[in-house]
Amino acid sequence: MQLIWLRSDLRLNDNTALSAAAARGPCVAVYLLSPEQWLEHDDAPCKVDFWLRNLRELSRELGQLNIPLLIRQAPRWDDAPTVLLNLCRQWQVDALYLNEEYGIHESRRDAAVARTLRAEGIEVRRYLDQLLFQPGSVLTRSGTYFQVFSQFRKVCYERLHHSLPSLVRAPQKQAPLNIASDAIPSSVDGFATPGDNLRSLWPAGEAQARDRLDSFSDAQIDHYQSERDFPAKPGTSQLSAYLAAGVISARQCLRAALHSNQGEFESGNTGAVTWINELLWREFYKHILVGYPRVSRHRAFRPETEALAWRNAPEELAAWQQARTGLPIIDAAMRQLLATGWMHNRLRMVVAMFLTKNLLIDWREGERFFMRHLIDGDLAANNGGWQWSSSTGTDSVPYFRIFNPLSQSEKFDPEGVFIKQWLPELAGLNKKQVHNPANLGGLFGGVDYPSPIVDLSTSRTRALAAFKNLPSRQYTAVGS
Repeated sequence: MQLIWLRSDLRLNDNTALSAAAARGPCVAVYLLSPEQWLEHDDAPCKVDFWLRNLRELSRELGQLNIPLLIRQAPRWDDAPTVLLNLCRQWQVDALYLNEEYGIHESRRDAAVARTLRAEGIEVRRYLDQLLFQPGSVLTRSGTYFQVFSQFRKVCYERLHHSLPSLVRAPQKQAPLNIASDAIPSSVDGFATPGDNLRSLWPAGEAQARDRLDSFSDAQIDHYQSERDFPAKPGTSQLSAYLAAGVISARQCLRAALHSNQGEFESGNTGAVTWINELLWREFYKHILVGYPRVSRHRAFRPETEALAWRNAPEELAAWQQARTGLPIIDAAMRQLLATGWMHNRLRMVVAMFLTKNLLIDWREGERFFMRHLIDGDLAANNGGWQWSSSTGTDSVPYFRIFNPLSQSEKFDPEGVFIKQWLPELAGLNKKQVHNPANLGGLFGGVDYPSPIVDLSTSRTRALAAFKNLPSRQYTAVGS
């Protein structure tokens, strides 16, 4: 008997470990519920609910192949070795199959499971699945992990031109086993169930993910480069939650993008090329997680930035979290996050830079808040994005480049459509007024919208001074 341990790979098709297990002989699948660990990792309730809903769909599809899906409790990942060993003993399992996951805690968990099972003579087989390239296989000439994305991307392009990662076939139907699948719980203690509105935005199942990919790659990808920065437009793929949960694979996404662009990576349709680059950014941050484990430990990638004089400003942090900063584009973005479990990528950068630069609040506060609300929350991508915006990360934005929320708003939501969608109290303002109601004195049409909690010019000067005071030549002013 083979056991496939499902984690962030909740799909039937192009699932490397699942296909390998099924090809070897009769197999059974297991998923571990680890609520204490999830709480410690700040996993969002909407994300846990998304996992459960996708598990329900996957269980049904596996059942059609006579592959039972078992659910076991392992409150913390430290419990995983014992739980899996007991399961292997119960069903005389010869080998455990799993797809690699990345991060310090994930690596330690999997190593402990491997030691425990191998000590009992049970084989453990691990597979590259979540990524296009094995971490450690894309390195600089000196043998280190890349710290600059453009250099990393160049090597990836060379590899992809030479050989595309192949898709694996879905398992074949196996003979029925005398093992019943477990019911998928509708909720997990400690995680509130989201409302129907949020659930309807993110329907579960591999077929839903594939439909989104097909729809995007057939038409919208052509306009991706020109429309992806405008939050009022349907310019993005809306696939991030499905990628994070492994309901669709990076290989499937890459193949679809290449198919829409006649197989080209670097030429042809700029929309397809730009989207492939986004897939490689995802790859890059996962490799960073492996190559520089300190980012898994809530440490800055650039050690010198640990000395930054972050402000302790709980009232301003709360205003940011609760969408009442007095800056419409910030507040609209935060309301989108709170209501949908997702935020447009351009706005993720804008709100992150506002928190870390204009408010000079530690990026870790924002990273944690995002993880607690994002349905697509992913340690590598979320950490990478926050450290990029706060100028503490790899290949991050220079500290002196600080987005102005007002100019970002005017540039990327010129008609105020996105702002008015999420801040209906501003619906009566024209497209010029809506970006900065403070110019109207704060009171208009009977609506009391808060005044900005910070002066953008003064706070920018404060942020520049904080970075210049760091003991590193890297943060000296340009031209000095």
